[in-house]
Parts: sequence; structure tokens; C-alpha cells
Amino acid sequence: MTKYKNKFIRGLHNLKPGQIGCVATIGSFDGIHLGHRAILKQLMDKAKDLKLPSVVMIFEPQPQEFFSGEQAPARLMRLREKVEEFIRVGIDKVFCLQFNRSLRGLSATDFIEQVLVSGLKIQYLVVGDDFRFGHDRSGNFQLLQSFGKNNNFEVIDTCTMEYKGERISSTRIRSALEASKFNLAEKLLGAPYRITGCVVYGQRLGRKIGVPTANVQLQRFSAPLNGVFIVQVYIHKRCFQGVANVGIRPTIGDLIKPILEVHLIDFNEDIYGQRIHVEFKSKIRDEKIFPSLNLMVKEIHRDIHHAKQYFSVQPKKILKND
Repeated sequence: MTKYKNKFIRGLHNLKPGQIGCVATIGSFDGIHLGHRAILKQLMDKAKDLKLPSVVMIFEPQPQEFFSGEQAPARLMRLREKVEEFIRVGIDKVFCLQFNRSLRGLSATDFIEQVLVSGLKIQYLVVGDDFRFGHDRSGNFQLLQSFGKNNNFEVIDTCTMEYKGERISSTRIRSALEASKFNLAEKLLGAPYRITGCVVYGQRLGRKIGVPTANVQLQRFSAPLNGVFIVQVYIHKRCFQGVANVGIRPTIGDLIKPILEVHLIDFNEDIYGQRIHVEFKSKIRDEKIFPSLNLMVKEIHRDIHHAKQYFSVQPKKILKND
């Protein structure tokens, strides 16, 4: 995060003592969907009115991940992607607190006094009326409002957005991705769903079998989607067509955590260490175990042919705001 060292603040100890105050919101913001974007606009508009910096407060790991471990819902977005998007839309600062036993044990009152009042010197807070915080989730919206009146900061409810009569949420987006409803996911997110990451060295099995892949470690026990997909891949504002596998490679049987493997069609460049953006367009099939590598290779070539047919009838899209 060195690129954003002046905008990304990790931990209370890194807050500057002379901070004049801020307009803030708190949440996981997984995926940064249209509902989140409405909150961010609400936040930035108020910050502009008060001539104060806008701050988004997040936690790492996300609270559900701390409590549920491997059973936590799959992330839609990595921390770096999240921070980049906050800054891209105009948020002044991203404040990240480590969610650990110490923070979990902090009472609701201590959280307000130590983090919000003494730390951030908050003057205006935007949170949902169902927001819970502090030890055993004892803090709520009403407690924040009460504290605000005595400490000169205002607390207001967030905007809620719906699409086709249902609330937009990260959970709804996960459901759409699991069902390979990429058009619905795009409507809820306000942009096509992507996974972004750096290409790492793998076993180079793809190169040995004639289908080289760019591998991206997901660093999680679960991914929001699984299987073989038609994708568009963006590398330094260049767009390529491809086929991606998200999963644990059951035929080879060498993984516990899922990995993203992308074969770029008609592409032969060294991109190790480079950052790629993989945009999911359509699902081809589920991951499956093949009785031999030879049969797996034949299926991969069918997948590639399927992708070529898909792109032959699709209008070419141009990358925006990368």
C-alpha cells in the first residue's frame, strides 16, 4: 500500500495527533456496490459542506472472517482493490483497524471514545441504523446518537438502494455470481465483476501441456465463484480474450485454497509479476476430475473454442477507468 501511504492509515497509532476532525462511515464495503456508492456520495457531499476530510473506516480481517474463519462468506474484493476504489471515487482517507481479540473485547463505549472521538475526532458519522459494534455487539445506532449529542458529533442513517424491489447487498451479489448471473451482478455493482491480482509462478503445468496460464493467488479458503469461465483480461489498458479456471484443480489435486488460472487466447508474453484484471463474462462448466491429463487437455481446448465462438458474436468492449 506504499502507493497510498498518505491516504491509507492502518491502526490508531498512525493517526496524526493534530487531526482536525472528519466526516466518516464504517463498514466492510465488500464489493463496493451501488448501495455503497450512494453512501460514499452522501459522505463526500457532507465532507464538502463541512470542509472536512472524508474517511472510510474498515476492518482487516473483516469481522465475519474473524468469527467464522474458513466458513466466512467469500470476499468479493481484496483489501488493495477496495482501497484503490475508495480513492478513485474521491474519498480522502481510508482508515483500517485490525480486527483482533483486543478490538473484539473493546466495549461499545470505549470504541466510541478511543476510536471515534479521541482517534478520528469525528464530527459527522454516516452508518446504517442496524450497525452493531463493541464487545458482544452491545453498541448500536441509538448509542452512537446519544454519544454524539454529548460529544458534538452528528450521527445519521445511510441511504438504502434497491434493484427490482430488493435491497442491493454483498450477499445478493455473491448469490448472483454463484448462479453465474453476471449481468445481474453488474447491475448491482455498477460495473462488471472482476478479480484483480499479480501473476505468480506456478508449476508451469499449463505450459507443459500447451495451454500456458497466468496464475493469481486468491489467498482465501473460498472464492465467490467456481468453475471455468469466458473472461476478458486487462493488462496495462490492453484487452485480451481468455478462459479462466477458479478452483482447486481436482484432477491434479495439489491445492487446498482456490486459485485463479487464466489462459489468454493467442497470447505469448511474459507477464509474471504484472497486475491483471480478469472480468467474468459467462460460465462454460463446473470444475471436474478427469481420469487423465490427456482428456483434461482435450476439454480445455473445447473450452477455448467455446470462448472464441462467444467473442466472435460479442461487441468489443473498451476498458474504462482502469
